[in-house]
Amino acid sequence: MPIEWPAILSLSSTSTSTSPSETMSGITPIPEPPGLPFLGHVTEIDREVPLRSFVSLADKYGEIYRLRLPGRSIVVGSSHHIVDELCDEKRFIKVPKGALHEIRNGVHDGLFTAHIEEPNWGIAHRVLMPAFGPMSIRGMFDEMHEIATQLAMKWARYGPQHPIEVSDDFTRLALDTLALCSMGYRFNSYYTADLHPFLAAMGDFLTESGQRPNRTMPTWFYRNEDAKYFRDIETLRKTADEVLQERKRNPSDRKDLLHAMLSGVDPKTGQHMSDTSITDNLITFLIAGHETTSGLLSFAFYELLKHPEAYRKAQQEVDTVIGKGPITVEHMSKLPYIVAVMRETLRLDAPISQISVTPKEDTLLAGQYQVYKDEPMALLLKKMQVDPAVYGDDAEEFKPERMLDEPFNKLPKNAWKPFGNGMRGCIGRPFAWQEATLAIAMLLQNFNFVLDDPSYNLSIKQTLTIKPKGFRMKATLRDGMTPSQLEHRLAGKELPTEALRGLSLNGSAESTANGSGKPITILYGSNSGTCESLAQRVATDASRHGFSVSKLDILDTANGNLPKGQPVIIVTASYEGQPPDNAAHFVSWVESIENKTELEGVEYVVFGVGHHDWAQTFHRIPKLVDSKLAEAGATRIADIGLTDVGKGDAFADFETWEDDVFWPALKKQYGSSKADNELSPNVGLKVSITSPRTSTLRQDVTEGLVLENRTLTAEGEPVKKHMELVLPSEESYRAGDYLAVLPINPKQTVERAMRRFHLPWDAHITIGSDGVTSLPTNTSLPADSILGAYVELGQPATRRNITALAEAAQNPEEKEALKKLANESYDEVSAKRISVLDLLEKYGSVDLPLGTFLVMLPPMRVRQYSISSSPLWNAGHVTLTFSVLEAPSRSGQGVHVGVASSYLASLAPGDKLHISVRPSHAAFHLPQDVANTPVICVAAGTGLAPFRGFAQERAAMVAAGRTLAPALLFFGCREPGKDDLYADELAEWERAGAITVRRAYSRKPELAGGCRYVQDALRAAEDEVTRLWREGAKLYVCGSRAVGEGVKDVVVQMIRREAQRTEGREVSDEEAAKWWEGLRNTRYATDVFD
Repeated sequence: MPIEWPAILSLSSTSTSTSPSETMSGITPIPEPPGLPFLGHVTEIDREVPLRSFVSLADKYGEIYRLRLPGRSIVVGSSHHIVDELCDEKRFIKVPKGALHEIRNGVHDGLFTAHIEEPNWGIAHRVLMPAFGPMSIRGMFDEMHEIATQLAMKWARYGPQHPIEVSDDFTRLALDTLALCSMGYRFNSYYTADLHPFLAAMGDFLTESGQRPNRTMPTWFYRNEDAKYFRDIETLRKTADEVLQERKRNPSDRKDLLHAMLSGVDPKTGQHMSDTSITDNLITFLIAGHETTSGLLSFAFYELLKHPEAYRKAQQEVDTVIGKGPITVEHMSKLPYIVAVMRETLRLDAPISQISVTPKEDTLLAGQYQVYKDEPMALLLKKMQVDPAVYGDDAEEFKPERMLDEPFNKLPKNAWKPFGNGMRGCIGRPFAWQEATLAIAMLLQNFNFVLDDPSYNLSIKQTLTIKPKGFRMKATLRDGMTPSQLEHRLAGKELPTEALRGLSLNGSAESTANGSGKPITILYGSNSGTCESLAQRVATDASRHGFSVSKLDILDTANGNLPKGQPVIIVTASYEGQPPDNAAHFVSWVESIENKTELEGVEYVVFGVGHHDWAQTFHRIPKLVDSKLAEAGATRIADIGLTDVGKGDAFADFETWEDDVFWPALKKQYGSSKADNELSPNVGLKVSITSPRTSTLRQDVTEGLVLENRTLTAEGEPVKKHMELVLPSEESYRAGDYLAVLPINPKQTVERAMRRFHLPWDAHITIGSDGVTSLPTNTSLPADSILGAYVELGQPATRRNITALAEAAQNPEEKEALKKLANESYDEVSAKRISVLDLLEKYGSVDLPLGTFLVMLPPMRVRQYSISSSPLWNAGHVTLTFSVLEAPSRSGQGVHVGVASSYLASLAPGDKLHISVRPSHAAFHLPQDVANTPVICVAAGTGLAPFRGFAQERAAMVAAGRTLAPALLFFGCREPGKDDLYADELAEWERAGAITVRRAYSRKPELAGGCRYVQDALRAAEDEVTRLWREGAKLYVCGSRAVGEGVKDVVVQMIRREAQRTEGREVSDEEAAKWWEGLRNTRYATDVFD
C-alpha cells in the first residue's frame, strides 16, 4: 500500500490567497477556519493524532475546506462528490511531498516515493507487475502459512489469560512474511525479545521521516537526530544490499520478488533493474507493506470483537469452508464473508487515511471551488468512505454485509479507495489480501478471542499510518486443544490419542483453583459492575458450601467452551434488550446453536438483572440464555433468578435466591462436603493495621482533569451543576456519548464508618483473603481510602447481612429486632434503603469485625453521565450537566447524599478523577445527513445534557457556513431564571439558526403558552412536529421515565390523528403502540433514567 500520512501536514506549495475571481458569480470560496497571523491554522492541528483534527474540521466545514500553514496551504476534500473528481488522473497527479519526500532519503525513487516521470519507477513497475500476479502470489502461500503458524503458536503458548499486544504482533507477522516472501530473509521476530537491527532502524527512520518536514528550528539544532537518521538509513541499505549480494553469489530457484527484480526485463525499455533500484524497492516493500497490513488486521479484530454477530458469521464461515483440517491456498477464494470483513474494515479504518494529489493546472472543483496548479489536495478517506450519500445513515457502523461481492460491485466509482488511486495504486494489494485472509482464517479457526478490557473503545495511534492504540485481547484455544495439538493441526498431522493424555493448557483459566471441594464455574456479563459483584458473592460463598471455584470470568471467555460435569452459574444483565459488552459473543454463540445435543453434559443456572424502564426487553438476555442453553441440551439445575435494579433491591434479591434456590439445588444435585454455615461475624477478610501508603486503581478508567465546576441553578433551587473536564489523551467522544465516573463515597458517610469502627484518621489497613475479593490485598492502604473508594457504603442491607448482624448483637432486644428486620419486616429495609452502616449505628451492641463489614459491601461501581458537549467545540474536553442529590434519608437517619453527584460537586478546578468515555447506543447520535434530516429533541431537567451537545455541534457547523435541516428542542423546567439551564447559550444558538427551543415551565406555565410539562409543549407544536416527522425527522428523548412515557403518549396520539386526517382511518391504541415500538432506534431513540 502507498504511504501518505502525515504528509498532509507538510506539503510544500506556493502560498495561495483568495483570488478576486473567487468572489465572482459561479465560484464559491472554499471554507476555512479563522486563522492567526503568520501561523495560519497551525493551532487547529492535533500534533499527536492529526487525523482527529482533519475529521473534526470536515464535520464542521463540510465536504471541502482549506488550511493555511506557514508558507503553504492545503485543500481537504472529504465527500465522495469531491474525492471522485480528485481521482481524475488527467487533472490531478500524485507528487511525493512531506514525509514521502523525506523517505526518499532512504529509498530514493522506489515504487512509492518516485516521481511519475522518473525512469526507475516505470522500469520497476513493469518488471514487478507479473511478480504480483495471481499465480505468483499463490506460490507464496506456504511461506505465508509458516509465519502465520508462528504467530498462532506464540498465542497458544501464552495461554488464555495473557493480554496480547495486537498491533505489535501483527506488525511482526507482516514484516516476517514480507521479508521471507520477497527476499528469502528471516527476521525471526517471534523467537527474539528484541527486534532485528533492521526493524529497529526502520521504525526510527519512518518516525523521523514523519517529523522532519515539520521542523521549525535551524538545521544545526537537529544535528544529533540527523546523525541517528542517516545511521538508520545505512543499516537499512546495508542489510538489503547484503541480501541482494548473497543471492547474486548463490542463485536460487526461489520465485520470489528478489528473483523477479534480478531476472526481470522491462518490456518497454529492455532494461534490467539496477542493484540500487533493487535495494530501494526491497526496503520499500517492507516499509509500505508491514504498517498497512498489520493495521488492517488489528482494526479487523477490533471490529469483530466489538460486533459479535459479524465475529460469529466470520468464524462460522471458516468452520464451514475449512473445518478442522489444514488451511490451503484453495480456501482463500472461498471466504466471501471474511473478504467483506476486510473491505468494511478498510472502509472505516483504512491505515492510509488520506491520499495527496496536486492539480496539473488551475481548475474548478465541483464546478465551483477554485484550486490552483501545484496546490496540495488531500483526499480524506476517513470521511469520504463514510459519506451517507453513498453508504446511508448507518455509514459509521460496521456492517460487512454491505461489502459482500454483489453490493460492493455496485458501489459508485472511487467510493472505496484504501489501496490508493490509479496508476500509483498499491502494487502489493494481492499479496496483502492473501496474507490477511490467511491470518484471519487461521486465527478464527483455532482461537476464540475476547477484549482484554471489555470497555475498550478505539483509540488511534498515528505515525505514517494509523493503528489501534492500547488494543489488547486474549486468546483461548478452541475445541479444548492444547498448544501441542494445535501445532499438529497446523502442520496437517493428527496427534495420536494416547499422546494427548496428560497434556494440559499451561496457564489456563479453566484449571481448577487450589483448594478442596467440587469445582464450580462462575461467569458474568456486566457493564456497570453489578453482575460482577454478584458473581464475586457466589465465589466468596462457594467454599463454605463445599465448592471450589475453577473459573470466575466474563461470559465471553466461555464462547463455544462451556465446561461439563460441574455446575456453571451465569449472572448477566440486559441493556435495552442487548447483552453486556463482555457477554455479547457468548450470547451470539448460544443464539446460533442448532444442534439440540451440543451442550449435553453442561449443567447450569442463570440469574438475571434488568431495569423496569425497558419494559419491552426486561430481562431479555438472561431469559434468552436460560432457554437457549436448555434447547441445546444443557441441564438446568435450578429455576432462573431475576431482579430489578430499578427498585434498588438487586443484592437482597440475589442473596434470597442464593439461599432459597441456588445453593439448595446444588446440594441436592451434587451433595455437600461441608456444613452450610451461615456467614458468621468472624467470616470475612483478615485486616491488620499498618502505616505505609500505596494506591490501586481500576483498569477501565483513567485520569481526567477538572477545569470548571459551577452551579447552574438559582439559590434555593435543587442544585444542578456544570463541569468541564480534560479527557485523557487517548480518549475521544461523539455528542450523545456517556462519561463513566468512578466516584468516592461522601466524606460524611466515610466519617460515620470510621467512627463506628473506632478507626483513627491515620489508620492504615492491609487486607488478606483466601477467597475472591475485589478489594486490594496484601498492600497497606489508608482506612479512609478503602471505605471511601472501594466499597458501596450506602448499599441497602440484605437479609443475609442483617442475619449476620443479629448473630453479632450482644443485646437480646437488639438481636430480636434485627432478626425481625431480616424476616417479616425486611420490606421496611428495602423501602427505606437502610444500609448496614445505618443498622450498625442504630444497634450499638453489634460487635462486627471490620473485615466482615467489608465483605458485606459490594465494590464501588462506575456511574454514567450523558456528555453535554460536542467534540466540534473541543475534541479533548467534555462537559457534564448533573443534579446533586441530597435529601432526607428514607431510613430516618440523617441525610441521603448521592454518591457520584456529591463527589462530582465536591471537585474543584485542578482536581483529578477517574473517568472513561462510553459510547451511547448507535441511534443516540445526530443523523449522518445533517443537511437533510430534521431533528426533534425532548428533555426535562438535566436530561438536556446530550442535547446541549447536539445544539453545540450544530452551532459549530452553522458557524462554519453549513446549511442544516431544522432542529427543534423541547425543554421542561420549573421557571425562567431559576433552573432554565443554559438559557443564554441556547438563545445564542437559536439566533444563529442552529436550533429552535420550545419550553415548558411547571411553576409558570403562563410564560410558556400554557405548557406545564414538556409533553404539553410537544402537543402544542403538533403541526410543526408532524411536518418534520413527514420530512424524515429523528426524535430523541432524554429524561425521567415519566417524560419518556409522556412523550410516547403524545406522539402516538399525533400519529393517530394524522392517520385519521390523511387516510381517513382509525388506528387503535394497540396498533399505534406497536408502530411506535417498531421505530425504536431507527426513527427515535431514548435515554431514560429514574
